[in-house]
Amino acid sequence: MSASSATPPSKPVSVLFVCLGNICRSPMAEGVFQHLTKPPGETHHPRVDRIDSCGTAGYHAGDPPDSRTMSTLSDNGITAYRHEARRFDPDDFRAFDYIFAMDRSNLSDLKRLRTRFVKHEAVAEEELGKLLMWGEFNGRTAKAEEVIDPYYGGKDGFDIVFEQMTRFSKHFLKHLEDA
Repeated sequence: MSASSATPPSKPVSVLFVCLGNICRSPMAEGVFQHLTKPPGETHHPRVDRIDSCGTAGYHAGDPPDSRTMSTLSDNGITAYRHEARRFDPDDFRAFDYIFAMDRSNLSDLKRLRTRFVKHEAVAEEELGKLLMWGEFNGRTAKAEEVIDPYYGGKDGFDIVFEQMTRFSKHFLKHLEDA
């Protein structure tokens, strides 16, 4: 499904961001998206009512985001963000309207989990949240842009991820507002 075919909903939505370990990319996405959707004095954006992030693996469950994630957010004026890493739970397919994978590997893992969930729970795909690459809302091309994991690199990788998260968030919010 492309960003253009993801029909904007008429009610507020819930959004889940997913990467591998939930300490770099998905918490960065969550922090940026929260910042952009929670105007001062309001509890949430009129089109978004729940935002969370998690990882496909439980390597860092219970840990705070990577210090470079937090310093990048802080360097960009996002200082109130708090998070504790968690592993993706198959019930998240029901709990969220949009589930955004950071890269093709995350998307593949989620598709595999979703197939098992649908079979095990005997639910229809239509009853579950939309599973997309976050980079489908890149605003540049029709091809989904991957968010490269900055974990093994330097601070510049986190700056690149921050730019992507900001750009994707703005394009997704425009998608919701166009509904």
